[in-house]
Amino acid sequence: MTTYPTPAFRRTALVPGVLAAIVLTAGAVLVGTEGFTWIRYVTSIFALIISVFAWQSRQWWWLIALVPIAVAWNPIIVIPFDGVAWQAVQFVAALVFVAAGLLIKVPNPEDRNRR
Repeated sequence: MTTYPTPAFRRTALVPGVLAAIVLTAGAVLVGTEGFTWIRYVTSIFALIISVFAWQSRQWWWLIALVPIAVAWNPIIVIPFDGVAWQAVQFVAALVFVAAGLLIKVPNPEDRNRR
């Protein structure tokens, strides 16, 4: 047993948020090609994963941004976007993922500081 205090919360959405931002930034080059399908899969899955973390932390307002990202990047029912506007939206979604990753905090159930 350690004497170090445990944090009261965890940032469980940070790693998926940063990974999704990297994928979206790199995928801006692939807009309009066959390789963009993989970007759609990864982005949609990460948006749903971070939505679950937002739900667990009771920060439901993040669902207003994350659910439309999951729907817009859905690879099954493709929304036909192309061009510079779609590339710009890629970067906006990347910023949403990073912000969500930094601000979503899930309470730590193993908080040894509580008495």
